[in-house]
Amino acid sequence: MDQLIAEDPHSIGPYRLIARLGEGGMGLVYLGRSEGGRTVAVKVVQAEYAGHPEFRRRFAREVAAARRVGGSCTAAVLDADPGAAVPWVATQYIPGPDLHAVVARQFGPLPEYSVHTLANRLALALRAVHEAGLIHRDLKPSNVLVTVDGPRVIDFGIARAMDSLAEEHSLHTRTGMLIGSPGFMSPEQVRGLELTPASDVFCLGAVLVYAATGRLLFGATDTGLNAHLFRVAEDEADLTGVPDALLDLVRDCLHKDPARRPTPAEVARRTTPDQAEEWLPGAVLAQLGRHAARLLDYAPPAPAQAPLQTTPQTTPQAHAGERDRDGAPARDRSVPLPPAYAPTAPAPFDPSRGFGPPPGPLPAAGSATPVPGPGPDGGPQPPHPRRWWGLAVIALAQLLVLMQAANFTMAIPAVQADLHLSYGSLGPMVDAYYIAFGAVLLIGGHLADLVGRKQTLVIGLFGCAAAAALAGSAGDSGTLTAARVLQGAFGALLTPAALALVADGFTDPRERGRAFGVYAAIAGGGTAFALAVSGWLLGTLAWRVSLYAVVPLAVIALIGAFTLLDDRPARTRGRFDPLGVLLGSGGVAALTYGLSSAPSRGWATPLTLILLGGSVLLLVGFVTWQIASADPMVASSVFRDPSRLGSLLSLSLAAAATFTLYLALSTYLQAVCGFPPQTAGLAMLPMVGATVIGSTQVSARLLRRTAPRVLTVVGLVLTAVGLLLLTGLEDGSYASGALPGMVLAGLGIGIAFVPVLATATGGGGPERSGGAAGAVTTAQEVGTAFGAALLVGHTAVTLWWAAGAVIVAVLIAALTIRTGAPRRPAAPLLATDG
Repeated sequence: MDQLIAEDPHSIGPYRLIARLGEGGMGLVYLGRSEGGRTVAVKVVQAEYAGHPEFRRRFAREVAAARRVGGSCTAAVLDADPGAAVPWVATQYIPGPDLHAVVARQFGPLPEYSVHTLANRLALALRAVHEAGLIHRDLKPSNVLVTVDGPRVIDFGIARAMDSLAEEHSLHTRTGMLIGSPGFMSPEQVRGLELTPASDVFCLGAVLVYAATGRLLFGATDTGLNAHLFRVAEDEADLTGVPDALLDLVRDCLHKDPARRPTPAEVARRTTPDQAEEWLPGAVLAQLGRHAARLLDYAPPAPAQAPLQTTPQTTPQAHAGERDRDGAPARDRSVPLPPAYAPTAPAPFDPSRGFGPPPGPLPAAGSATPVPGPGPDGGPQPPHPRRWWGLAVIALAQLLVLMQAANFTMAIPAVQADLHLSYGSLGPMVDAYYIAFGAVLLIGGHLADLVGRKQTLVIGLFGCAAAAALAGSAGDSGTLTAARVLQGAFGALLTPAALALVADGFTDPRERGRAFGVYAAIAGGGTAFALAVSGWLLGTLAWRVSLYAVVPLAVIALIGAFTLLDDRPARTRGRFDPLGVLLGSGGVAALTYGLSSAPSRGWATPLTLILLGGSVLLLVGFVTWQIASADPMVASSVFRDPSRLGSLLSLSLAAAATFTLYLALSTYLQAVCGFPPQTAGLAMLPMVGATVIGSTQVSARLLRRTAPRVLTVVGLVLTAVGLLLLTGLEDGSYASGALPGMVLAGLGIGIAFVPVLATATGGGGPERSGGAAGAVTTAQEVGTAFGAALLVGHTAVTLWWAAGAVIVAVLIAALTIRTGAPRRPAAPLLATDG
């Protein structure tokens, strides 16, 4: 707060003024005290509004209505004089920072249980406002105060008194005013339509997204006001980072159709908080309490004799009403007001902050554990400086999983000859790895949520290193089979943990695209690269040495994980889900085993039918249980959100086609072109390079500016075209025959995998990111199992089948994945002067 200046009055009505709090859209805000010592916020109307009779009449009506709202979750109106020469209103003074200051400058995004309570209290406040016959019209973070006993809403109803005046062109021209804050306006508000209480519910959803993620609902406004308003009116909201438990509620609040949004009463019923715990971490509440005590004990200093200050003065965020209606910090009236359009700025994601996704272990109530404050410049702390090195560790860990699978695949002939194994004994050895890997993926994601992503990754790396050492030293088929099972199981712990670290560690739109570009390069092109490296190792070294090669990779990744990864597990109330594990892992294991044995046993044999039919029943039961469970291992939004479910299906089909492509090309290059195994692997490297370019240089750069559906469809279409080109191969032509189709298919894979992975893992909070990653990697593995089972031996037929699978994936992506990218409007929707 600022000292009073010479032009300020000493009192307003019965209240003695002791400080300036700031300046809002309707006038100046003062800190005042009554004769009895009660501290109040006194808002004085600007002279230009006071001179309008219509404003005075509406102001009187709105103040009368606001008195009826009460003060349980709002700042109560205590006194007012609409008929004074300068109309004023006194409200309850609430000593707390506003939500924008808390999220953007002090602590970062709120943890899930705090956002849950915030939703409940804001809904109760809106219900009281609406029952009084008011519409808030400007619910935004700077109009929500954060206090020890919960959030409070301020500035309700008063803004409505200015609405009719804004329709007068003369007043609109003078002020350049836009009623509402663009970052937190409903679509009907943007379009200038008649508003209903449902408009406030949309704004409530936008505030919850900001509180949970620290970013604006429709991204940054660097494209200008008109483009931003167009996204509000037309685009689907990006809910990445919103906790899964609140995702459905927030999506309902943000429905474009006002009639389909829940009422505040319904929101309140769906978010009844846990009365047994505080609504914020204990250390934060203690800091807020000290801050409130200082404000309530504030005494004005002796009047200064210095000349009046004429430079801008930004007020501290002690009271949300001390901000302009457009969300900008309040300024001294001796300088011009800032432009009307200055929406609340988003807070960048930072995993090292006090709380936010992932917030880290929060202090218990009463704890003396300090909560990290703002950075050295007063703003939010910078992101972790080693996050990109951490991404390199994650990529190496994921490549390690592909290497341990490819090493054994390439070494099978040598293993058979050295250990004198029959061909029949090799099948179970190969199947054991993939069955264990597929069955444990969901468990790995679940453990990542329960014990931490970094911890699960480290366990997986240790296990893979030990299993590789056991496989390399195996002297019989039993030991080697056991080693392969361990490799599959520990690899399945590592894989979802790695993906969850990427999804949670990079939420800034620009960095997220680059990070998923790197991960997608491994997921889409890593198999071919691993086959090439494994072929080279086998051609240079003995098969045992090639299996041992995983050990140094795991050691390097472990060192990097301990020194470079900075993952703090999110606060979660989750418990181990034994029924979910039984249904999900059992279903995937049965499906993988059934698919692997079907080509040799026959698709119509009783065992195959039992395995495949039983797996379908188990997986349907798993999905049903996850949707119905109050504490699922995979958030229900993964299956209920069309975009995420469509991404999973598209990814599964694309993975099937990709694996089929690798096997078909390997067969073609060796059987038709006459390449030895190691040379055949190297011959696929151009496709790997195209995949890397497509993911890191094309899709990663366009992800922030292009709709995920568009990128996915374009990438899959290119993949299908490449596969169709390869179906015409009949001779041993590599450069003119196989190479163009390989490069085109690889480029398409790289472009498609980035938006598919980002969409499938988005939309949930860090508390369930491991479960979502487990579902994504399981979908990819199931697709791979289908691709391996349906390889019929003839390259052309196989590639026709793969192209058909990709075309189906195109249709699924086009019909299910929502478009949420910013688009430039054809013409301005709203013109503002000034």
